[in-house]
Amino acid sequence: MAPIAVGDVIPDGNLAFFDEDDKLQTVSIYSLAAGKKVVLFAVPGAFTPTCSMKHVPGFVERAEELKSKGVDEILCLSVNDPFVMKAWAKTYPENKHVKFLADGSATYTHALGLELDLSEKGLGTRSRRFALLVDDLKVKVANIESGGEFTVSSADEILSAL
Repeated sequence: MAPIAVGDVIPDGNLAFFDEDDKLQTVSIYSLAAGKKVVLFAVPGAFTPTCSMKHVPGFVERAEELKSKGVDEILCLSVNDPFVMKAWAKTYPENKHVKFLADGSATYTHALGLELDLSEKGLGTRSRRFALLVDDLKVKVANIESGGEFTVSSADEILSAL
């Protein structure tokens, strides 16, 4: 399957998260993104160095600026279970706008065509690192990394496209 690209409509799919009351919830991407401008970014794994020290902090730190430029939702996706994503989100106490969403079985990642096989490293199927700018379900920017790189999917890259 070809990876999601500019001009494509994102597929619908369900992801898991813990709400403010610490209740496990399932949410459809369409319920979060229909009629809205959304940044959907993904990381290969929670608590991994580049993801934790560079990728996520950029979106947490630049969230207000993204919001001021019309972004309604900032969604962080990872092929991890919702318990891991909840624990990881708690490591960013300053976060007010980034939602941490779990794609535990990589089902949504596969639907996007952005899976990454890290079996050789003992990590199984993960997501490629990427950042999408989506407007009413249509991809406007698709910044998809190669391998383990972190060059085009930062919050700064998305801001420069707004």
